[in-house]
Amino acid sequence: MNLTIDIGNTLQKIAVFNNDECVYCQSFPSITEAILLSVFNQFPIKYSIVSSVAGLDAQVIALLDTKTKMIYYTHQTKAPITILYKSVETLGLDRIANAVGAAAMYPAKNILSIQAGTCLVLDFVNAHGAYLGGSISPGMQMRFEALHEKTKNLPLLENIQKISFTTKCTKNAQRSQEFLGTDTQSSLSSGVINGICHEIDGFIEDYRVKFENLTVLLTGGDANYLQKSIKNTIFAAPNVVLKGLNEIIKYNV
Repeated sequence: MNLTIDIGNTLQKIAVFNNDECVYCQSFPSITEAILLSVFNQFPIKYSIVSSVAGLDAQVIALLDTKTKMIYYTHQTKAPITILYKSVETLGLDRIANAVGAAAMYPAKNILSIQAGTCLVLDFVNAHGAYLGGSISPGMQMRFEALHEKTKNLPLLENIQKISFTTKCTKNAQRSQEFLGTDTQSSLSSGVINGICHEIDGFIEDYRVKFENLTVLLTGGDANYLQKSIKNTIFAAPNVVLKGLNEIIKYNV
């Protein structure tokens, strides 16, 4: 079995794969030795790999190295897709894993994989398995925080899960007129949430003009909140990065 770890800016995730099947997946504020030992007690792990944007405790790395055949994931690690990014050394390893996971889920397809988390990250892989690039912009919570921190009077809207999403629309329905904020909180909510949905929809339309038969995936911590507010047809795809890391293990061993 393979152990994959995705260290993001907000959460840290662990998944265990038996070939292609994910048999365990859990998120933590911080992965500890105790958490890993519990996983090792449950599953016969052979290989492991870590993608990190925020670093991982040295003792945890040492434990992985002791208990498993650990693949040290770097820009030199072989991947089952072609990377055509101009500055590969600056490309986030999580973005590569995301692209690998998307390509594995939909082989021989033009795929736009959208990660809605701390940042809103778009990654595109064409039908020939080539990663061409994408875009990065602030995620939903970061937008709320920026409005508060960069102004004197705007409040910070916390617990975005509790914010009323006013843009409920489907392919055959127009956006609700509730995009018109009637107080400061609803104005902030409308601006951030409608704005990020318009941004996603606009990108999808641009990609569809250039790339035919486009498949769009939506993943990340805010995916569930945004999915029903996006006009374009998309597929919810949790844990694409973890799936990509498993594919990278398989490709290298």
